[in-house]
Amino acid sequence: MSIPYVLLGILATGPQHGYELKRQHDARFPEARPLAYGQVYTTLQRLARDGHIEVLDTQADGAPERTRYCVTHDGVKKLRLWLAESIPPAPFITNEIFAKLVVALLDGDRTVAAGMLSRQRDMYKSRVEELLARREAVESSPAAALSLDYAFDHLAADLRWLDTVAEVVDDLGEEISNTGQRHA
Repeated sequence: MSIPYVLLGILATGPQHGYELKRQHDARFPEARPLAYGQVYTTLQRLARDGHIEVLDTQADGAPERTRYCVTHDGVKKLRLWLAESIPPAPFITNEIFAKLVVALLDGDRTVAAGMLSRQRDMYKSRVEELLARREAVESSPAAALSLDYAFDHLAADLRWLDTVAEVVDDLGEEISNTGQRHA
C-alpha cells in the first residue's frame, strides 16, 4: 500500500492533523498493518517538502500542539494521477509458502512437504473462519467489509492452491528433484 497516496486521499476530504490521519487510516484499512505515528509524521514531512500538502494551522488549546495539514493543488493532481494508474499483476512469485514447498521437496522426502502443506492449510482455514465471523460484525461499515472480503478472497485462493499442490506433491517433488539433477 502506498502510504503517501492514502494520506493524500484522506487529506483530500478535509484538513487534519497526524493523529487524525492515523486513526482514519486504521479505520478505513482494518486488515492492513496499523500505521505507526512516526511513519505518519515522516510521510507528512516528505509530502510537505514536495509541495503536496501544506500546514494549515497549529492548535494548542492547553494540549500538545497539533499541526493540521491540507492538500495542495499539486497534491490533488498527484493523487488523481496515482488513482488513474493501473496496477499490473506481480511479475514474479514471491510467496514464502511456495519457497518453503520447493525447499521441502528438494531432499525427496515428500512427508516434510505434505506436513508443511497440511499445517499451512489448517492455519489458513482458521483465519478464514475468523474473517467470516468478523464479516458479520462489520456489515454497517463498507470499508471494513471490503477489507475483510479482500482478505477472505486471497485466503480462499491460497487454500485452493494448497489443495491443488497437496494432490500433486509426489509428482511435483519428482520434477523438482529431477530439475536440480539435470542442471548439476
